[in-house]
Amino acid sequence: MDKFSNTYRFLPYLPEPKRTKEWIHDVNHLVDEYNQDNISRTKAYQTFFLLHPEIKWSFLASMVSRNAGWNMTDLKGDIFPDLLSHKTCDLLFMTYERANWSIFQDAFPQLLLYHYSTLYKKKMFHLFQDFHISHFMQEEWNRFWEERDERRLVQSLIINEQHLIQGPVIEHGLYKRKVFGSSLFFLEDHLHFSSVLFPTLHGDLYGASVHGFRKVENRIKLGNLLFELLFHPDYHSLFLEFALKVEHTGTRTDYEKYCRGVPETNTPVLKKAYGPITHNWAHHTDWSVDKIIEGNWYEKQELPGDVIMTKWFFHKQRQLQKMAVTKKFFKGIWPGRKKKKMRTF
Repeated sequence: MDKFSNTYRFLPYLPEPKRTKEWIHDVNHLVDEYNQDNISRTKAYQTFFLLHPEIKWSFLASMVSRNAGWNMTDLKGDIFPDLLSHKTCDLLFMTYERANWSIFQDAFPQLLLYHYSTLYKKKMFHLFQDFHISHFMQEEWNRFWEERDERRLVQSLIINEQHLIQGPVIEHGLYKRKVFGSSLFFLEDHLHFSSVLFPTLHGDLYGASVHGFRKVENRIKLGNLLFELLFHPDYHSLFLEFALKVEHTGTRTDYEKYCRGVPETNTPVLKKAYGPITHNWAHHTDWSVDKIIEGNWYEKQELPGDVIMTKWFFHKQRQLQKMAVTKKFFKGIWPGRKKKKMRTF
């Protein structure tokens, strides 16, 4: 009864659609309800995975979404406001937020249609076009319904999400010019665009990173690698244990409190750092219409020899702290010449 009650509160029962427009409206209402901010998205992904553990991408999405939240609040912590201008911090936040929102807006309707397909015991994927979901994913969900290839579905969702944000975020005029195409991006490694961490209650940080974040192929490769790590039989229980015990708040304190001797970032919880953000999709395009799906996007990624990133990551944090202190020092000596001595991005 408790399981049924919790499920109903998360995804209420919707009768099999007799009036399609009304049913679509109800599904869109659920998407909007859980796409409020990074916190609600992360929780929705994780709760859906617990309801449908065969949809492994949803757990991957929740853990990557945790990282997005930490990256967002980094911009309000003790380090980045001393390294970057207020305007740049706001722009970086919007980059993370826009990508986070866009992926959820596209992916969560897919998860909902799968959920209700299981309730009705018949496929509802023909309605994908009403939610502006790519033809590619409609085919992949139909394939999963018949073949139950869980790995392929994860990889297909990774391919879809990375192509989805390529145009509206990575290649968007503002973000491309001010973030990805600017000298700011020489700090790519420090800004953690290319790194994703999976914490544990034991204080170890596992994860992976990739160079060339702007290339969709590299992000697909990273996604596939993260999937292999997250569900590796030696590590999966550690990550799930953390996710179930630690509520996502957006602050790095979520995991730093389990680590010994780490440089504290003092990042705030996300809801105190940022107010509500409104998004919209002015134009809907199907990226898969004129795109050739490369076979190597479905290759299984082998894990590197060392997947523990604890020392590496906190070394990066210390480097950033030193940079922030140095910049403060030069600001104090030459307050009127800061642009010449220490460039603000």
